[in-house]
Amino acid sequence: MNPLNPFAASPQVVTVALNPALDQTIEVAGIKLGEVNRALRMQVDVGGKAVNVASCLSDFGVSTAVTGQIGRDNAALFEELFQRKKIANHCHYLDGLTRINSKLVDTVSGDTTDLNMPGPELTPDSARDLLEQVLRRLDQLAGQVQWVVLSGSLPPGMPADAYAAITRKAQAAGGSVVLDTSGAPLRAALAAGPKIVKPNRHELAELVGRPLDTLEALIATGRELLVASPGPDWVVVSMGGDGALFLDREQALRALPARVNVSSTVGAGDAMVAGLVAARLEGLNLADTARLATAFAAAKLTRLGPHLPRPAEVRALAQQISVSPVG
Repeated sequence: MNPLNPFAASPQVVTVALNPALDQTIEVAGIKLGEVNRALRMQVDVGGKAVNVASCLSDFGVSTAVTGQIGRDNAALFEELFQRKKIANHCHYLDGLTRINSKLVDTVSGDTTDLNMPGPELTPDSARDLLEQVLRRLDQLAGQVQWVVLSGSLPPGMPADAYAAITRKAQAAGGSVVLDTSGAPLRAALAAGPKIVKPNRHELAELVGRPLDTLEALIATGRELLVASPGPDWVVVSMGGDGALFLDREQALRALPARVNVSSTVGAGDAMVAGLVAARLEGLNLADTARLATAFAAAKLTRLGPHLPRPAEVRALAQQISVSPVG
């Protein structure tokens, strides 16, 4: 275990990074598949969804910690980010490399192609040890942390109910859980009753096993989650360029994205999760939460890597977000 850094001694938020990554972003003007492409530039950023969320929260001035795992052989970039952004490092160190993902950004079309690696292959013993380490860290932070963010994929070998176990532990200790994952881990963790769930529309369709091609279908399915037992308090469905849906048991709202100059779409959903948490810490209502969370996502689009502009710029952007009732 790495010695903890001195920052965020009393974090408001802990993000759980069970499968972090280094994101290698390569810009190409007009990608031609099957041919030699000349890259314009390349950038390597610390990433993985939970780390992205922590980074954006820190940029907004929220005291944040990260737990989970990173590989010893390329840990330096993670440690540098945590030190620079004053994020408390509660990660368990594994032998080997943290996975490296590649993002191909076509500057002509504006499209981003993701090539994501699966992560380290865990044995049953190492998976059990990692989960125990995370639960132990959450025990140590109980009473301080208001929100626990479970975000991203699980590494191969980690049981699909890992997020469910963490949700039960965190909420029994008085915290609230935001869940942003997909597939079997999403299905298992929903049964543990997280407070907020943020699938994208494709992940939601996969969860219920049917196409959700209309706004009405997405709203109806979100409401199904809300009335389930145990159901979340809020369901947020991100829809890319079509904005996002924000639902509680009384209302459904749609937030439309702001017009910004897009540098990269990578991590916009993670920024929205960070905005959700920041809004809940401020006690904002559903409409104002929709504005702030959508502004986080829009602000992230203007930056390469897991970074936001100054908080004042994000708040100004939130005033430009259009939010209206739907359904």
